[in-house]
Amino acid sequence: MNNTTDFNYFNTQLVHEVGSSVGPIAPTITPSAAYGYVDAEEAEGIFAAEVNKPLYARVGNPTNAKLEGIVAKFEGGLGAIATSSGMGAISMVCTAFLKSGDEILCIGGFFGGTYSLVNETLARFGVSNTFCEVDDFEHIENALKRGVKMVIFESVGNPSLTLPDVQGIIDLCNSYETVVMIDNTATPLLLRPLTMGADIVVHSSTKNMSGHSAALGGVAVFRAVKEDGDKLLNEKYADVHKIVKKMGKKAFIAICKKRAIRDFGMTANAFGSFMTMIGLETLSLRVERVNQNVEVISEILDEKLPEGISVNHPSLASSPDYTRYKADFAQGCGPLISIDCGTKERAFKFLNALELVILTANIGDNRTLALHMTSTIYSDFNEEARKFLGVHEGLIRVSIGLEDPKTIAEDFLQAVNAL
Repeated sequence: MNNTTDFNYFNTQLVHEVGSSVGPIAPTITPSAAYGYVDAEEAEGIFAAEVNKPLYARVGNPTNAKLEGIVAKFEGGLGAIATSSGMGAISMVCTAFLKSGDEILCIGGFFGGTYSLVNETLARFGVSNTFCEVDDFEHIENALKRGVKMVIFESVGNPSLTLPDVQGIIDLCNSYETVVMIDNTATPLLLRPLTMGADIVVHSSTKNMSGHSAALGGVAVFRAVKEDGDKLLNEKYADVHKIVKKMGKKAFIAICKKRAIRDFGMTANAFGSFMTMIGLETLSLRVERVNQNVEVISEILDEKLPEGISVNHPSLASSPDYTRYKADFAQGCGPLISIDCGTKERAFKFLNALELVILTANIGDNRTLALHMTSTIYSDFNEEARKFLGVHEGLIRVSIGLEDPKTIAEDFLQAVNAL
C-alpha cells in the first residue's frame, strides 16, 4: 500500500481549516446545551434530520461540528462524530451496530480499555467475540464466513507494536461485506484507512490530535454509504436498513446518532472540541517530528542499552515487523516504543530514575511519557490475556514527544544506572 504523507499539504490545510479568515480567526466555542427553533415547522424538520441546525447538544453542537468536519476531511471520510473520549467513540460504534447474539472479531493486540469493552462489557450484553493474531488470515476468513457482524483492529498494536496488513484485512472484510473499524489513534495522517476501503476510523483525540493532554475526547469518522449495493444492505444488518434507505450516504452517522449517541450520551463537550482543534493546527508538524524522533531514539537505545534491557520498535532490524514497517509505514507508525527490563522490580527502578520523561497513562503528548504496563492499565488482566496482548512483567510503554531525541535517549541511558 502507498501511504506517503505530504506533511506540507496538511501543515497548510489544517491551520486554515481550523482558523477562519473572516470574523474570529480562532474557532469559537458554543457552550449552549439547548437551541431555539424559529417555529414548530423548523423543529419538526430538525428532528427529522431534514433541516441542518442544532437539535440539542447531546447529539451535537456547532463547535463539535467544526471539529468533525476537519477530521473527516483529513481522514478522507464523509463525516464524523466527536465523542467524550476515545473509548466513547468505540463504544458508540459497537452499541450502534451490535446486539445480543452478534459476534465481533478483534485482530491483534489491543489497548486495555478496548479489550475490556469487548471481552467483558459487550459480553455481558450477549455480544460474543473472537480474537486472533494480525497475520492469522485463516482465522479471520473463517470468522467472516460464519457471519461476524464487525471487525475491529488497531493500526499499530498498543503497547505490543505489532503491525497489521491493513490493506489485506480491509479487502478481506469487504469481500465478505462486513463492517470494519480501525483504531487510528497512533497514526493520524500517517495512515488513512477510509481511503483504503475501511468503513469507520476511530481516534482518541486526547492523544496525537491534541498533543497537549488538556482535552479528553474521541472521534469516529465514516465513509459515505453507496447508493446501490452497499454492504450495509446485507441481511445481517437488517436492523439498520430502515435508516440506510432513509439517510443514504449519511447512514453511518445517522445509525450512530440514533442508536447510540441519543440514548447513551457519549457526546463531546464544546470546550474539549475547541482545545482539540487548537492542537490540530500543529498536528502535521508534530507527527513528522515525533516519528523522526522515534527512529533516532530507538536506534540509540538499541545500540547502547546493556544486556538484560531491550528496546522494541518496528524500525529496528531486530523487530519481526521490520519488513512491514519499511513497506507500509515508511514515515513512521506513531509515537510508541517499548522497553523491556525483564522484571517489575527492575522496571520500577528504571522509571523512578528518569529525570525528564514523565510517568503517566497517556500517549501522543508533546512530552515523552512512560508507564509500566502490568502494574497499571493491565493490572487486573490474567496472564493469558496479557500474553496475547504482548504485555510482559518488565514492559514499559514509552510515548516519544517533541524534545531533542538525543537528550531523551540520554535520560533513558542514565536511568540504567539504577538497575
